[in-house]
Order: sequence, then structure tokens, then C-alpha cells
Amino acid sequence: MKTKFYLRFLVLSVLFPTVVFSQGFLDGAKVTGNTQIDAQYYAEDDKLGITDSTLNYRKFGMNGYANLLYTAGDFSAGLRMEAYLNPMLGFDQRYEGVGIPYWFARYKTGTFEMTAGHFYEQFGSGLILRSWENWTLGYDNSIYGFNANFSPVQGVKLKGLVGVQRYFWQPYQESNRGIVKGIDGDFYLNELFDGMVESKTRINLGGSFVSKYEKVPTLTYVTDSTYFVDSVEWNQQTVYEMNLPYNVGSWAARTSISHGGLDFFVEYAEKANDPNATNSYIFRKGSAIYSSLSVSTKGLGIFLSTKWIDNMSYKSKLTETGNPPMLDINYLPAISKEHAYSMAALYPYATQPNGEFGFQGQVDYKIPKETKLGGKYGTSVTLNYSLAKSIEKDTLPNSPVTGSLAGTDGYETKFFSIGDLTYYRDLNLIIERRLSGKWKTILGYYNQSYNKNVIEDNIYNDKHMVDANIAVLDLTYRITRRNSLRMEAQGLWTEEDKGDWAALLFEYNVSPSWFFSVQDEFNYGNPNEDLQVHYFNLAFGYTQNTTRFAVRYGRQREGLVCIGGVCRYVPASTGLTLTITSSF
Repeated sequence: MKTKFYLRFLVLSVLFPTVVFSQGFLDGAKVTGNTQIDAQYYAEDDKLGITDSTLNYRKFGMNGYANLLYTAGDFSAGLRMEAYLNPMLGFDQRYEGVGIPYWFARYKTGTFEMTAGHFYEQFGSGLILRSWENWTLGYDNSIYGFNANFSPVQGVKLKGLVGVQRYFWQPYQESNRGIVKGIDGDFYLNELFDGMVESKTRINLGGSFVSKYEKVPTLTYVTDSTYFVDSVEWNQQTVYEMNLPYNVGSWAARTSISHGGLDFFVEYAEKANDPNATNSYIFRKGSAIYSSLSVSTKGLGIFLSTKWIDNMSYKSKLTETGNPPMLDINYLPAISKEHAYSMAALYPYATQPNGEFGFQGQVDYKIPKETKLGGKYGTSVTLNYSLAKSIEKDTLPNSPVTGSLAGTDGYETKFFSIGDLTYYRDLNLIIERRLSGKWKTILGYYNQSYNKNVIEDNIYNDKHMVDANIAVLDLTYRITRRNSLRMEAQGLWTEEDKGDWAALLFEYNVSPSWFFSVQDEFNYGNPNEDLQVHYFNLAFGYTQNTTRFAVRYGRQREGLVCIGGVCRYVPASTGLTLTITSSF
């Protein structure tokens, strides 16, 4: 009841501030917001095997949200209404419903800032804590509780939080998920020490501690034993209960150093033993390291990053699994490039929290204009390489009680060891060049290896490796100052999985309001001739001020949609899609 009262008070504060607050509190008050509505009408499609029955007779899906933010000086409050009627295909059906899952009130006085309600927060790179939301993925692990930031002296920033994470529409009650607590500190040495104020080298240190408390479930195992008394056989059953930890702590330390065009960052994290559904209930501690190095100078940029993860799934409910994963306390970045072209993004990478080594390197170079190679306008070249592999593991014997690795430490490994199994590899080259005042072109080549068993099914072998070559030609012709025509031609060639693809897109733009496009993705190399399907799409859109309407009709191929290593499975569908976005 108290929650409902405070929520009503917040809504009144935002919608009718003159009723709730004094005039002085309203000085400089501002209300802003944005909304998005995605709606789909699904059609039957014999070619894709889609019928009313496979759609569960839900021929219409709609996901929508509206954010409202009220700001008055150092005070701000906001809320987000969401509706899933019905959830669109590929989104978790537990989202079905309408409500306000996110609201907050925030006040700042001096260097102290307090948030009550729902909030998003990140410590360091997120290895032990990151709450975030992504509408496209249907992912939201916002924290509901209190969050405070404080700077006691210049050069020191402290954070603290306590709360519970969002889990669809399910309210927190009777310890149905864990409570998350954390503190974090950043120390900017150049601001703390007078002797470093003028230094061109900037050094920051940081550290975090996060803990979750969970009323753990009871996991029991039964063993049978046989013995004889006076030659009579007797059977005995013994029940064992797994001693699951109620509290699981984690810590991280980090530093960043910058000098001119050079930036270096490294963070190391450890997690206490945390048996859970993701790691098959082993008691091994977790650890991870992530680092990045970037160098930039005129016309040249180099970026390198690496990570090593061992048993770092960290959720506020140990039995939680799913796609996309929910109730993640931490975030394990996928250090692979996210591609914009559909064929290059057909095989995306998803982070493997149970163990992974990753590396990425990228070079961006701008060939100067008015040179033989750069041409009249200059040429941009981007070379990117990313690799994800397993880590070495010496598996321990199974537990005699559970008959599996559950209840044991699972395996042994060495820090920063690299295993033999490749999860993902991507080498790509992008060349972008303006040919004249009218023509602009982008050429792309991608060579990818995608371990389908590991990434999609958590089966750790190389029995289903997909090796693909992809080429892209993107041409834009500016007809007039406001009118342009763009063409994308793509090809994907592989002997595995669904075979070869070809894709073609034409897009006509009337700046700044209209676009029209026609696209076809043809899986002409599918080994099953019945599945050599054209995924055609017709689309147009209109923009008026800050509002955009887009309509699309056609087929959607199945596959993974991944952002930052977090993925959502999207099934094949056919139908009409309407998207409206607006802000004020």
C-alpha cells in the first residue's frame, strides 16, 4: 500500500506539479519525454511453416513504452510506462501486461546525490555490477531501491546502492530473488595531489565491492546403498542437501592511464563461490580481467582489447536461466565488432560466462585526400580482428553424491590460459570513399568462424563450426541536395549451416522527411530446397519534427539479435510492422 501511495505521489508530482510543490520549488522546472511503439500483425506463411497454431493464435503483437522526466533545479523525477499486448514474437511472454515498472525521484545537494526508486548503475567496466536496459533485446535489469553518489573531497567519488532487480512484472516479495548491495570508489590522482595537477599523464584508480543475499532453494540428492545382515540384502537411502551460500560477494580493482592520444584501462575482478544453474552448481570461485588500449593521432587510430573470464555468471537468483538472460548483476562485454550490414550480422557473438578468452584489435586509417590512394576526398580504411576461445580446464572427478560436477569445484585452470576450442573469429576490412560530389561507396569483406554449438546450444565442441565469407557493396548517389538513392548488395558464402545467401536493398531518401526501401535476402544455397526462401521486405518512413513513423511488410528470418554480447532469439515471421518514435 505504501508503494502505491508513493507512486501516486510521484505521478502527481510529474503531471500536476503546481498541486504538489510550492512555487519556489518549480523555478526552472522542465518536463521532457519520449515514446516508442512497435506493433506487428502476423500472417500465415506456408513457406516458413507459420500457421495460426504456431502463432498460438496471437496474430498481433505490440511493445510500447513512454518515458516522462521532470526536472526542477537539483530535483528530478521520472517514470516509464510499458505495455506488451501481446509481446511481439521473440520477446519473453512473461512481459505480457501494462504498467509502470520504472520510476524514480532524485535530489542533489552539494556533492551528494540520492536516488530512490528504480535506477541504472555501473561500477567500472561492469565486471561485477552493471544494471542497464535495451529495448531491442527486451532486456532490463534495473535496480529498485536506493542509490547514492558522494564526493567528500575533490578527486574522490563514492557510490553506494542497495536494491532488488527487475524481473518482468513480478514484484519482490518473500525473498523471491536476491538483494544486491554495492559500494564503489574512484580516485583521480591528478586532482588529489598538487604535484600531479599539471601533469599531462592522468591516472585514476578505482575499486568496487558487491554482494548479494538470496534465500537459497533447497537442493537435495538421494543415494542408494546396499548392505547385508545375516545374508539378507538391505537397501538404504541417504538424502544429502547442498550447502548453498546465502551471501555471495565479489570485488574488483581498476586503473586508467591517459597521456595525449594514449588511453589504457584494466580491471580485475573476483567472485566468491557461487553455485548456480549456469555453472551447473559447481563451487569454484570466479575471476575475470578486462583491458583496453587505444592510441590516436591525426588520421590514425589503433584500439586493442582483451579479456579473460572464468566462471563469472553472477545473478541475483541462482536458478535463473533464459534467453536473453535476466537478473544479471554483472556485465561481461563481448569484445567483437557489432556489424550494421545484415549478412555480416547473421552470425553474431554471445559472451560465454563459464569461461572465455577474447581479443580484439582495430586499426582506423584515413588516407589523405588529394593523393593517389586517397583520391580527391580521402579514403577511410578500417581493419578489425576479434577472437574468442575457450580457457584451459582440467575437469575434476564427478561427485559420488550428485553423480556430476555439481557440488565440486568443477575444474582447475591457470590464470589467462587459452584453450583449443574456438568460439568465434571475425576478420573484416571496410573501405569508405567518396568518389565524387555525387557518389559515395563502402566496400566490406568479412571472414567469420562461428561455433554454432557453443554460441547457440552451450555444447562445447567444434562439431558445428560455420566458416563464412561475406562481401558488401554500399553505393549512395546524391541526386539533388535533398534526394538520394542508396543500394546495398551483399553475399554470404558458406558450406555449413544454411548455406549461401544473397541480399539486395534499394533505399530512396527525401531529406529530411521520407524514405522508401525494398529489400530481399535470398537463402539460395540452403541444402533443403524447400527452405530456399526469399525474405523480402517493403518499407517506408516519415519524419515530422521529432516524430518518426516507419512501416514495413515482409519476412523476418530467424536468428540471434545480439548487442554487447547479450542475445535474444528471433523466430521467423511474416507480417506488417509499424514503428513510431517521438520525443518532446
